[in-house]
Amino acid sequence: MSEKEMNPDPPPKDILVYLHDRKINVSKGHANGTARPDDQPGPGFSDVQIDQNSCGKGDLNFDGGKKNDDSIAMDMEVNLDHQIQRNGSNGYHNYIPAIKARAHFPKPQPPLETPDVERTQSVSLAESMPDVRKYIRDRSITLSAAIMKRLSSLKEYGVGEDFVVENDSLNFEVTEIQIPGVKVIVKLKTEDDRSDLKGRITFFSRSNCRDCTAVRKFLREKRLPYVEINMDVFPKRAKELVERTGKPEVPQIFFNEKLLGGLVTLNSLRNSGELEKRMRELLSQKCPDAAPKIPVYGFDDEEEEEEKKDELVGIVKMLRQSLPIQDRLIRMKIVKNCFAGDDMLEAIVHHLDCGRRKGVETAKQIARKHFIKHVFGEHDFEDGKHFYRFLEHEPFIPTCFNFRASINDGEPKSPSFLADRLAKLMSAVLEAYASDDRHHVDYYRIGKSEEFRRYLNLTRELQRVDLRSLTPDEKLAFFLNLYNAMVIHAVVTIGHPEGILDRRAFFSDFQYVIGGYPYSLSIIHNGILRNNRKSPYSLVRPFGNGDGRLKFAPAKVNPLIHFGLCNGTRSSPTVRFFTARGVEGELRSAAREYFQNGAIEINLERRTVSLTRIINWFSSDFGAEKDVVKWVMNYLDATRAGLLMHLSADGGPVNIVYQDYDWAGNL
Repeated sequence: MSEKEMNPDPPPKDILVYLHDRKINVSKGHANGTARPDDQPGPGFSDVQIDQNSCGKGDLNFDGGKKNDDSIAMDMEVNLDHQIQRNGSNGYHNYIPAIKARAHFPKPQPPLETPDVERTQSVSLAESMPDVRKYIRDRSITLSAAIMKRLSSLKEYGVGEDFVVENDSLNFEVTEIQIPGVKVIVKLKTEDDRSDLKGRITFFSRSNCRDCTAVRKFLREKRLPYVEINMDVFPKRAKELVERTGKPEVPQIFFNEKLLGGLVTLNSLRNSGELEKRMRELLSQKCPDAAPKIPVYGFDDEEEEEEKKDELVGIVKMLRQSLPIQDRLIRMKIVKNCFAGDDMLEAIVHHLDCGRRKGVETAKQIARKHFIKHVFGEHDFEDGKHFYRFLEHEPFIPTCFNFRASINDGEPKSPSFLADRLAKLMSAVLEAYASDDRHHVDYYRIGKSEEFRRYLNLTRELQRVDLRSLTPDEKLAFFLNLYNAMVIHAVVTIGHPEGILDRRAFFSDFQYVIGGYPYSLSIIHNGILRNNRKSPYSLVRPFGNGDGRLKFAPAKVNPLIHFGLCNGTRSSPTVRFFTARGVEGELRSAAREYFQNGAIEINLERRTVSLTRIINWFSSDFGAEKDVVKWVMNYLDATRAGLLMHLSADGGPVNIVYQDYDWAGNL
């Protein structure tokens, strides 16, 4: 094999030449541009022009032997006439920006040579790779020396020492620089950065408070670090708020230990220009101990009265220890970990020393509080030859993500209280860890937050809750909120699904146990909110006849629910949480927002209406296509509603198509 075959020509590569605090980018020997000195501060961009007459003909090459270093340097002419040379129709096609390195940036180091790895390739090629790398490195050094020599000669012609190369076509701020082996993030200092502030800004807030949102937005825009104490997350801090301010209203802003006031005071100081002065006065010193304390993860828990034990817990514990629990063959099926109702009744009568009638009533109470379940879910408890098992022995329990080693035996809290607490906690999560428009959610920070930890503790209270006392609006808001909260929990815990199979598992296998029954995302969406309708591409309904969860489904399907559910994707509606009092109006608002953000497109020339694919998937909830157009019109802005009305009223055909759905995560 010839020497050339053993050492093939290396492929063209980008060469970065660092000249003290300068960097020049030579890309494949075909860069055009204009270089000129500049004394202006700030990051600069350089375009190095290489004579295409020489480079394009192979005079500047990596084969070696054709030209010496001096001739190479002479062929690389750096023009200082400020004339921009264009190539092709796009004008600045060949401009390669190079960033002027700052003195405080780390010096780029060559990447470490990795040990050779055996690969399935010819011996000759494997042996030649070190020589190729050495050859490329040697030629790069030679080229760098030539450029250095040429640039040194520029000083003799009066070129200033600060060599900044500029490209007017690339007018943007540098926020990130990529160096081999190093990633340098540049944060451009602004007038809002105040490193001289040593104190702490603290403000008390509540979830879904408009004034609190305004304060939070102001502090974020000014890049002022702050500590937020949400009364709905830390209810015991409400007493402290009253002691410090004399009133329970929020927001209340503190500079160190000094009370500044609410949103009105903040706006007044900002408009008068006094805010900067007040900040320098009050925040120039380190925060004293008298200032409101920062909430600590795992502490500051609610100082509520000690958890109230269920009055039936003593009997249940006795039954767990005394009943013969075993696998049985019932109706030609193997039923695991069950016991006979007669055995349970006898144990209760003996333990309470009461008659059979009272024993039956006690057993029914135990079943209604979801300590036990009929093995086939046919009823709560009946006297006779029936079989039951404890809730913790249900086959679905280990797969429920709100179950931790044992069932919560505490007295179930009011479902209204739990529903309201869930909505406020998750609203606080979004306010702290989502973008203002709710299109982007920081799941990583959510997973490490105190708000989310408290939400997880709350989910344990749902295990034996009795949802039957909720009103229809409370049930609707509860299941909408539960779905959105479970999606966040699922993404934090198991990650965002990547493909079709992952999505099926994501929506069907991630479950909570609520009121003694398992609820997946699909069950909540199609079984409850859609009143037991088939999910897209499914042949069966979520619930069979007699399923106890059917009693929580609404009598009539409201198609607006589809715009209140966020499945964690870019094409889904934005995530939000609803209140029982205003759930209908909030759903209408969610639908209007969704359609205004691109869920509908109207083309008059083609007489085409492009709709979100959600309407196609759940067409049985929206009705016929001709009715969909009229329905959608109620949730459009005046311009689009007028266009759609024009299409519908002139008697011509209207073509409805459906948009592609983006399953990528709303990260």
